[in-house]
Amino acid sequence: MQDFEVGSVDHLTDAEILAHRDAAIAQMRWLRQYTLQLIDSVPQQQWYEQPAGTPTHVAWQVGHLAVSQYGLMLFRQRGRAAGDLEIMPGWLRKRFGRGSSPMPCDGDAPAPATLLEYLHRIHQQSLEESSQLSATTLREPVDLPYAAFPNKLGALLLCPIHESIHAGQIGLVRRLLGYPPLR
Repeated sequence: MQDFEVGSVDHLTDAEILAHRDAAIAQMRWLRQYTLQLIDSVPQQQWYEQPAGTPTHVAWQVGHLAVSQYGLMLFRQRGRAAGDLEIMPGWLRKRFGRGSSPMPCDGDAPAPATLLEYLHRIHQQSLEESSQLSATTLREPVDLPYAAFPNKLGALLLCPIHESIHAGQIGLVRRLLGYPPLR
């Protein structure tokens, strides 16, 4: 994979770092509302349907968004914390994390309501904790994945970009299921 050019935050003031943080959080709030409109427009009994030629379904997208938001906005910012297994159990990460593949609805498949519950819990915890991140913390380096900057701010900035990509995939799946566009 090609390396991407990255920037430096060395020239940014603490106030500018925090403005980037706040913008990423605002984007996540807006994007999650949009993503939920897409998700809510697909009946839950169709969440595990994969239209012909489509390598995904709504259930995997929802689970993956939950796992990814946990990773980018919580784990990469502060590591694992007490209580994380309540909002991010191991089975969720294994089934929907990076490198996983959508699986058909089987006896072990989580119900859509369960996936939505984790999506909501992780989102609320992410917004709460991210709004408290200091400029010093956000300057700390991290390994990929990140966007723009190779630090915790870059991981935070990647979250709304990642959400947008998967909102587009949900939109495509719902169109292939026969639903009209929302916008």
